[in-house]
Amino acid sequence: MPENAPVRLTRLQLEELDYRKLYEAYSSKGRKSKVDPSVLFQVIAYAYQCGIYSSRKIEEACRYRVDFMWLLDGQEVPDHATIARFRTGRCKEALEDLFYQFVAQLEKMGEVDHQTVFIDGTKIESAAGRYTFCWRKSSEKQLAKIKAKALELGYANLESLHSYLETEKEKITFVSGNGHRKSMEQKHWEELNHIFQKWSTYEIDLEIMGETRNSYSKTDKDATFMRMKEDHMRNGQLKPAYNLQIAVNSEYITGLGLFSNRTDFGTLVPLLQKMRKEHGCQYEEVCADAGYESLDNYLYLEQNGQTSFIKPSNYEKKKTKKFKKQIGRVENMQYSPEDDCFTCAAGRKLPLRRESSEWKVGQIVTTAWYRCDSCKDCPCRKACCQARDLDKPKEVRLQKTFWKKRAESQKNMTTEHGIYVRMCRSIQVEGTFGLLKNDFGFRRFLTKGKVNVSAEVYFLALGFNLKKLWMKREKKRLQTHLSEIHIA
Repeated sequence: MPENAPVRLTRLQLEELDYRKLYEAYSSKGRKSKVDPSVLFQVIAYAYQCGIYSSRKIEEACRYRVDFMWLLDGQEVPDHATIARFRTGRCKEALEDLFYQFVAQLEKMGEVDHQTVFIDGTKIESAAGRYTFCWRKSSEKQLAKIKAKALELGYANLESLHSYLETEKEKITFVSGNGHRKSMEQKHWEELNHIFQKWSTYEIDLEIMGETRNSYSKTDKDATFMRMKEDHMRNGQLKPAYNLQIAVNSEYITGLGLFSNRTDFGTLVPLLQKMRKEHGCQYEEVCADAGYESLDNYLYLEQNGQTSFIKPSNYEKKKTKKFKKQIGRVENMQYSPEDDCFTCAAGRKLPLRRESSEWKVGQIVTTAWYRCDSCKDCPCRKACCQARDLDKPKEVRLQKTFWKKRAESQKNMTTEHGIYVRMCRSIQVEGTFGLLKNDFGFRRFLTKGKVNVSAEVYFLALGFNLKKLWMKREKKRLQTHLSEIHIA
C-alpha cells in the first residue's frame, strides 16, 4: 500500500475518534456484528469517499479490493445485510457525533476556523416512488366534502361517529356474499363506516404534512414533492425529495441539516443553532444567497452578533430595465426622510398614515403604511396602482425593520471584503455540491425516512471531508481557508 494512499489517511484520522456512542448503539443485545463497529464505520466512510454507496458493491469491494482488505485488517468481510443495517437510523445519533468529532479534529489541525461560513442547499431525490403523492389541497377538499356529508346524517365530529359505529356494530347481524340480502341497518352502518374511514385518512394525511408542507410521499412520509433541477422529462414534474443544507468553511463541510421544506429561508436558523450547539461556538460571518433572505434570519444574525452577507432577493432584478419601468414599486419611488413620505412617478406625495409594532425575535419590528391623498386623473395610475376601485388611492405597505436590515446586509456585501466573500461562496459551497453530485455521483438517496437518510448524509459529508483533506495534503494546500482569487 503506497504511503500516500487515501486509505492510510482515512484510518489515521478516524482511529482518533471516540466510538463510545457507536458501541452503545451496538450493544450486546441482539445479533452480534461480524466486524467491529468502529472498523465497519471506517469501511463505509471510506466507501463513500470512493463514491461507492450500494451495500452490495461495498461488500464486493471488501472482498476484492486491496485497500478495503487493508482497512479490514484481517476481520471477516461484512455481508451487504450487515452494511445496510449499520447504515440505518439506529446509528444516526452516533454517526452525527462522530461527524462533528471529526470537524473538531480538523479545527485542532488548523484546517477550519470560525470566521466565515458559507451556506447553501440542494434538493436530492428520495428513494420513494415518484407517483405516490398526497397533496394538501386535495385532502382538504375531500375532507370538507366528507364532513358536510356526515353533518347531513347528523354527525358533527369524528368522535360521535366512531361512538355510534361501535355501539351499533353489536346490534347488527352482518351478511355478505351471493344469496344474502343486506338489511337497511347494515347498509346504513357501512355507509357511515366508509365516511369514518375516509375522514380518518384525510385527517392523518394533513397531520403528516403539518403546517409547512403541501405534499408527502406515501412510501416515504418524510419526503416532500419538490421541483428538481434534474428534470429529464422537461415537464416540470415534481419528485419526492429532501432539502439538504450544508455549511462550508475552508472547503470542508462543517455542518449539515436535512429538511422537508421546499424553500431555504426557514432552514437557516435551525442549521446555525445546531452548529452552535455541536461546535460550542458560532461563526462571525454568515454568507448565503437570496433564498435565505427573511426578516427572521436578519434578526437572528443581529441578535447573535453575526455579520450578514445574505444577498437581497431583489438585488439582481433591480439592475434590469423591466424592474426600473415598474413605477409602482416602492424601490422606484423617491423617499424623503425629513417628511417621511414617498413621491410617485407623477410627483404626488404618499405621506405616512399609520404604523404598527410587534415583538419578534427579541426586537421591535415596525410596519408602516403610506397612502396618497388622491390618484384621481393621474396619468400614471394604471401602471402604478393595482386597486380595481378607481376611487381607491395608491397605498404602500413597508416593513421598515426588514428594509433596514436588507440595506445593512447589502452594504456589507458591496464592500471590498464582502465582494471577496461572495466570490469565495460561489467557489466553496457551490463547488462542494458540484463535487458531491458529479464527481461523487450522489444524486439519489438509497434509504427511506428522515432518520435513515440522515445517516446516509453524515457518511457522505464525512467521506467528502476525508477526500478533501487528502487532496489538500497532496497539493500542499493545508491550512488554507478562503479561496485564492486572481482577478485579471
